[in-house]
Amino acid sequence: MTARVLVVDDIPANVKLLETHLLAEYFDVLTAENGLSALEICDKTQVDLILLDIMMPGIDGFEVCRRLKANPKTTHIPVVMVTALDQPEDRVEGLKCGADDFLTKPVNNMQLMARVKSLLRLKMLTDELRVRAGNNLVIDDVDEKPLNKSGIDEKGMTLLVDGRVNSQDRITRAISGIADVDIISDAETALFHAGENPYELIIINDNLPGVDPLRICSQLRSREITRFVPILVILQTGDEPKVVRALDIGVNDYILQPLDPNELYARSLTQIKRSRFSEKLRESLNKSVELAVVDPLTGLNNRHFLDAYMGKLIARAKRRNTPISMLITDIDKFKNVNDTHGHDAGDEILREFARRLRASVRGADLACRFGGEEFVVLMPDTTAEMAAQIAERLRAAIETSAFNLPGDTGQLELTTSVGVTNYDPEQDSSETLIKRADDALYKAKSDGRNRVVLQTVA
Repeated sequence: MTARVLVVDDIPANVKLLETHLLAEYFDVLTAENGLSALEICDKTQVDLILLDIMMPGIDGFEVCRRLKANPKTTHIPVVMVTALDQPEDRVEGLKCGADDFLTKPVNNMQLMARVKSLLRLKMLTDELRVRAGNNLVIDDVDEKPLNKSGIDEKGMTLLVDGRVNSQDRITRAISGIADVDIISDAETALFHAGENPYELIIINDNLPGVDPLRICSQLRSREITRFVPILVILQTGDEPKVVRALDIGVNDYILQPLDPNELYARSLTQIKRSRFSEKLRESLNKSVELAVVDPLTGLNNRHFLDAYMGKLIARAKRRNTPISMLITDIDKFKNVNDTHGHDAGDEILREFARRLRASVRGADLACRFGGEEFVVLMPDTTAEMAAQIAERLRAAIETSAFNLPGDTGQLELTTSVGVTNYDPEQDSSETLIKRADDALYKAKSDGRNRVVLQTVA
């Protein structure tokens, strides 16, 4: 893994030590001696992670972190505070400012590198989602919701896996303001519940009799349904090897005993927010993909999807030596609808036409809006004669039932013309198949409309 890491510290010896460790792991390292320089570097240069000291001249690390997280350009850069401050309230303050972790000097190098690599993996995943989603209005969507003082609009659904009643109560009380907690003390039951419920955070305490908590974490990460759920583990102070292993297998965060309720609250809140942001990114990506292949007015696939998918259906038909047919249909005299009743009425009729089209064809058929009031249906494993029967069913469905105008302003009786053809593997391409179906539609129009014309390969 390679990435650019910014080290911010006003003491040259500290900078040199961290730089040496990072260069040994083949990271590209930038340095800054104060907070303002760090902010300037982040504004002008791509930075993947920041190791940030707190006590510096000018603005301190807390303020630097606040400014980074308030800036949309830098808010997604992970920040690890590396400082001599070691009080619980300092850690909590750092986490409240938006820091992803808080490490106390002298830093255990193995633990530091594990944390750096873990945060960089998470950032790479998030960056990929953001790019694919086109940097959508995900953040704006979140900001539109009313937020409580914790910064989230509602409590996060959380699973606590803990083997002792006293720690269960202590943890539940600590995060009660931001989380609705389900408590499970059995590992297998916990795995089942995690797969059956939309948890936004899973907390696993290292006190389950005879159970390695990292085994549970590994199983959660290996399952598709729980792969992206944030995991926070509670481990014993001094067990650095387990901390490193936890981060290596994909645990998002950890907290060490003795448990500080404020730190647990802050770390849990960070993970719940991150879970919601990631979910918004995935939803945004799914919507982007859907918009690319689905006509938003009718809900049918669009021309782009037809062009991309038709070649695959034709290749499969050739391979299997099975027939494939196509129909093209449009609404007769549709321009009169828009001119007389307006485009709202036209849109409503197109939506209803698409609904009847879906009801008339089969599940295996590919129905698409070709453009305007023209629709295409590609029918695998279908002869031309069978396709003509389906086309006639569609024609009758349009003719026999009037279309409602918006606002209960009346009804319109409409008809459709349909051109049907079949695919000839010896001479056809996608373009010639569409052209012949379109010629058949033109003949149906010229012969008087409201009819099906079948034009087979000569």
